[in-house]
Amino acid sequence: MRHPVFAANWKMNHGPTEARAFMAAFTARWTPRADRTIIFFPPAVSLGAVVHAIGARRDLDTGVQNVWTEDRGAFTGETSAPMAKDAGARFALVGHSERRHVFGETDEQTAKKCAAAARSGLVPILCVGELLSEREAGATNAVVVRQLQAGLSSVSADVVSAMAIAYEPVWAIGTGKTATPEDASAVHAEIRRALTAAFGAAAAAVPILYGGSVNSGNAKALLAAEGIDGLLVGGASLDVDGWARICET
Repeated sequence: MRHPVFAANWKMNHGPTEARAFMAAFTARWTPRADRTIIFFPPAVSLGAVVHAIGARRDLDTGVQNVWTEDRGAFTGETSAPMAKDAGARFALVGHSERRHVFGETDEQTAKKCAAAARSGLVPILCVGELLSEREAGATNAVVVRQLQAGLSSVSADVVSAMAIAYEPVWAIGTGKTATPEDASAVHAEIRRALTAAFGAAAAAVPILYGGSVNSGNAKALLAAEGIDGLLVGGASLDVDGWARICET
């Protein structure tokens, strides 16, 4: 996946009806191209609609925004990785900042979720990022590397080589504030160093995405920055035209 990756995280938006309409419009507009990966992360209830809309197209893919740590059991409201795989997902976001800071997800849980996703044949995309207070305290690299090492602590180098990492500073999620390309590039370099130190040659295959108030106006500058291999996009991925412009970057 070291060609550009464009990942649309719809969060709690676009139910099945809206998802079908969105995908019909996008697939009609988007001409297949093999030089980039485009992944949709709809709400769990809309996964089937997106999978059906993609059909046999190999240029588009889909995943889930979250999985639970166990494969089955008495976990009301959760979705297991095998269920997501069976429903047509190929990827799973793990450790998104909203999972960490709204729902209290821990580093230990991200490790278990990465392992659960990989065990079921899903490709985990591990999200890492610091709070504004941590950035102002000069702790960005320490926080990001801690989250990275914890999240990958239960998976093998072979799994890591097929994964992606997403750097999304918490202070830039949905705020309109975006890390400068230079700031993002510096953190991506630190992530790459930590990956290489832990997994050696396997780290070279891992794309590192940037996420945090990405839009069609700043996507080009971010992708041009050293070490930024793609974009994880939230609100700007909810509009067909805006998302298509980002994917054309």
